[in-house]
Amino acid sequence: MIQLCVVFVWFAACSIQDLLQRNISNVLTFGAAALALLYLLWTGHTWLGASAAEGGWALLVALVLTLPGYALNKLGAGDVKLLMALALATDRPTILGTIIGAGLCAGAWWLFASKILPSMNQRVKIPSLVNNAPVSKKLPFAPFLLGGFTLTMALLR
Repeated sequence: MIQLCVVFVWFAACSIQDLLQRNISNVLTFGAAALALLYLLWTGHTWLGASAAEGGWALLVALVLTLPGYALNKLGAGDVKLLMALALATDRPTILGTIIGAGLCAGAWWLFASKILPSMNQRVKIPSLVNNAPVSKKLPFAPFLLGGFTLTMALLR
């Protein structure tokens, strides 16, 4: 249970950073991937208890599903690294559920945000840590991945 809480806190940190900065730090992604890989090699199972082989297959699935999106400039490198780290810490059903759930969350956002946001009649300013730095117009995907991960954990565990 504590392992799942650690993953949620890490995922939330990545999502908040992506939401505010449109970028996910390599310290968060590569750091988590390195820790998950070390844990996997040391114990012989993933952080959430799947076999080492399952973690390897999850990594392969994550790469197969995300690298084409990155190559087509539809997915950021931070999102790919985030899913790589998640794969090393979990298993295939979690990765697949997270990606499917993220698609559902993004679809719900697209459907409902177009109706809700105009009625709010407010301007939201996105803070930038660096002055005069261009901010991407793309929606951050990590919050949708967090939503997909939350849905997956609610259904699988």
